[in-house]
Amino acid sequence: MTAVFPEAPVDPAPRLTAVSTGVDGLLACAAHEVLVLSDQATAAGPFGPVRRIDHWNLRRGVRYRVVAPDSARTAPGLDPRLGALVAAGADTRTVAEVPAVALVVDGSVVVVPAEGGAGAAVVRLPGVVTALTALFERVWAGAAPLPGPPLSGPAKPGARERELLTMLTDGCTDEVAAVRLGVSVRTVRRMVSDLMRRLGARSRFQAGAKAAERGWLPGD
Repeated sequence: MTAVFPEAPVDPAPRLTAVSTGVDGLLACAAHEVLVLSDQATAAGPFGPVRRIDHWNLRRGVRYRVVAPDSARTAPGLDPRLGALVAAGADTRTVAEVPAVALVVDGSVVVVPAEGGAGAAVVRLPGVVTALTALFERVWAGAAPLPGPPLSGPAKPGARERELLTMLTDGCTDEVAAVRLGVSVRTVRRMVSDLMRRLGARSRFQAGAKAAERGWLPGD
């Protein structure tokens, strides 16, 4: 099933607002995770890497993984916004070229540009959702983490962070780690994001490996 948010035949600014509002309404229903593939190095538009609704979702515990082009690192005025998104808890990475533009919501709904670029199309066909999710995972695996704002904490991990790193090497899920540490899942994801930036790791497994190399794991 496919739905389209059309653009009204008026000037460009209202068209953009109408489309963004439709996409924001769908994102507001996200419960677990939003995947973002954006080929834009600016924050404007429904398929830009940063939207106001994203921060609201992050505050209520929705996980975000965002892939943007490498040019986003140097685009005037954008890097601070992406940095703020990272600081809010979004895992954000960049690649030289983003192969597709899409939003995947809760692994069940895909939002892509409508045919001809006029508006956005919502697709719920399982085959399309599965294909775009698989594409995202392939791109994500080879993308480079976007550093967030400078961290105010110590360079070396505290006791709780060391325990979390051990869980990462054991393959624990965020939910299991949250229970063991006695914190929320959102807190675990923020801790993981901070540790990955400090270690320069592209994946959680790599973070665990690099932590072991630095002697950050308990017993090292």
